[in-house]
Amino acid sequence: MSVVKAVRSQSCPWRIRVRDVQRLLVLFDLDNTLVDRRGTLADWAAVFTARHGLRDEEQAHILGMMAERAYPSTFDTIRTRYRLSMSTVQLWGAYCADIADMVSCPAEVLDGLDELRAAGWRVGVATNGAVDIQRAKLRATGISERVDGVFVSEEADARKPQPRHFALAAARCGTVLSDGGWMVGDNPVNDIGGGRSAGLRTIWIGSDGFWSTDDPGPDHMVSNARAAIDFLLLHAADHARTTA
Repeated sequence: MSVVKAVRSQSCPWRIRVRDVQRLLVLFDLDNTLVDRRGTLADWAAVFTARHGLRDEEQAHILGMMAERAYPSTFDTIRTRYRLSMSTVQLWGAYCADIADMVSCPAEVLDGLDELRAAGWRVGVATNGAVDIQRAKLRATGISERVDGVFVSEEADARKPQPRHFALAAARCGTVLSDGGWMVGDNPVNDIGGGRSAGLRTIWIGSDGFWSTDDPGPDHMVSNARAAIDFLLLHAADHARTTA
């Protein structure tokens, strides 16, 4: 039988000690959830246009292309449009290096990931995108050292909101979706709708707190990733107190 015990400590108000039980699963989206992709990408676009001597008005166009789809193929289009001398491989490599230098994850979020794992959670990242750039962000920010597993859609051609994406992410964390868990993210379709269809409970990161789609809302809404972490820690503590 599962045994869950909650104990108080100075570093964490409720630290869940899990013995002989399946650990709770939480999957986090990466972009605009754990890290600020919009802001980082805008900074990169300004550097890129200046580096290649492009007009200021081209910055918005390049930013729009990369915001929609940041893959090597996107740089094929950019290279052709602006007649750049660097190869696509060189442009992509520079992009990954630049973003890794610019991106960051708030210290309180990194601490929160540690707190979740200390409280008995399996913590994973489930993200769409190209492996090179997503893994570069995870390493540069220190997130990769603080999670149990990562799945990037390009690794197996399984993109959110497909349930298979979440199943593969759960597997990377050493568990299965049938054991239940949570998905935290900013995208109503990919993260919330996808997480729900995969059988996960959901937390939506929405800065304005307004759910604007006709789809069923998430189980919980917060303004940032740290607030989501705090909610999960309290949720686990409440569960432990009621089952002790």
